[in-house]
Amino acid sequence: MKSDRAIKNLAASVIAGLVTGIGLHAQAPSFNVEVVDNQIDIGYGIAIGDVDGDRRPDILMADKTEIVWYKNPGARGKKWERYVIARDLTVHDNVCIAARDIDGDGKVEVAAGAQWNPSETNDPAKSGAVFYLKRPDDPTQLWSPVRLHHEVTIHRMAWGRTPEGAFQLLVLPLHGLGNSNGEGEGVKWIAYDVPKDIDKPWKYQLLDTKMHLTHNFQVLEEKGKPLRAAVGGKEGVQVLEYSGDKWKLTGNWLVKDHPVGEIQVGRLQGGNGFTATVEPMHGTHVMLTDHKQDRVTLSDAFMQGHALGVGDLLGQGYDQVVAGWRNPNKNKQVGIRLFTRNDHKWNESIVDDSVRMACEDLKLADLDGDGKPDIIASGRATLNVLIYWNNN
Repeated sequence: MKSDRAIKNLAASVIAGLVTGIGLHAQAPSFNVEVVDNQIDIGYGIAIGDVDGDRRPDILMADKTEIVWYKNPGARGKKWERYVIARDLTVHDNVCIAARDIDGDGKVEVAAGAQWNPSETNDPAKSGAVFYLKRPDDPTQLWSPVRLHHEVTIHRMAWGRTPEGAFQLLVLPLHGLGNSNGEGEGVKWIAYDVPKDIDKPWKYQLLDTKMHLTHNFQVLEEKGKPLRAAVGGKEGVQVLEYSGDKWKLTGNWLVKDHPVGEIQVGRLQGGNGFTATVEPMHGTHVMLTDHKQDRVTLSDAFMQGHALGVGDLLGQGYDQVVAGWRNPNKNKQVGIRLFTRNDHKWNESIVDDSVRMACEDLKLADLDGDGKPDIIASGRATLNVLIYWNNN
């Protein structure tokens, strides 16, 4: 951890100011960086949602031993107050978080994954844990954990909503039971139904059990269509669909026969879909695959690529790709890049490539209500949470 702290200390000297794309395309996008917290432990996962019901999106994070949230102060430059939701849920680290308003009261419900012990794939008592966190009347106080069924190596989670309005908690492990080096039993991807009585047992079903090394997934919700989810793993990216109260494979592979770590789905100009990926898991390449399975390399200069977002940050009417990595690359940089399609060509812009952000996770959300998504990132070796305010 000494090297991690050294990066953090060096980052502190350059942490404030303007971050802009530099020389990689003609009109470089512009972002202002703001420090939310520079004393975290790891910053495994970020979520965005209104915790306290003030109609402002707050930042939530799964850190090493704590689940925390930062209160949106309502304006740029004001302090984001930090509050602890839960401490020491398990012996091993927390690893993921999901936050969404599922009961319509304007405040998010929160779930967390913990007992992060990826080398232990045989004993569920020593690897993996899933909790629903019951909020108190005052959300700044500690919340009460409700332990749910789990598999080994729980790694990612998200809330999904069916067209009928029912919510499910989707939870994805990294490995299957007894796996070694991604070989063996398939990953048991779980979907939980939310009971009326939170303290009662949560019914669940298996979405799929055939993929291996499933590092991340995205819930896909479109008006008038069934709830879907795209999962990335050793075999590529496949799509599942919820219909008739069951999850089923669609047979649709967004990426086939290429090992994938991070995955996000977006739209090109004209409405055609694309799939952005980091390849392989913890990889060096940011890839784009279109609806015809044509593939484009957006970058091959990452080291431990670990964060991905898709959204329209520039007001173009279609999506751009934001990607981050956490270990110094050949240029001894960590950071975040923005990939933009102009004139049928993808251009790369620098959001941050100093030593200030060893990106573990990132999310896109409009934090100040100006209609433009901002970038929220957590840094592993830099031990920080930063906002990149969108000036474009």
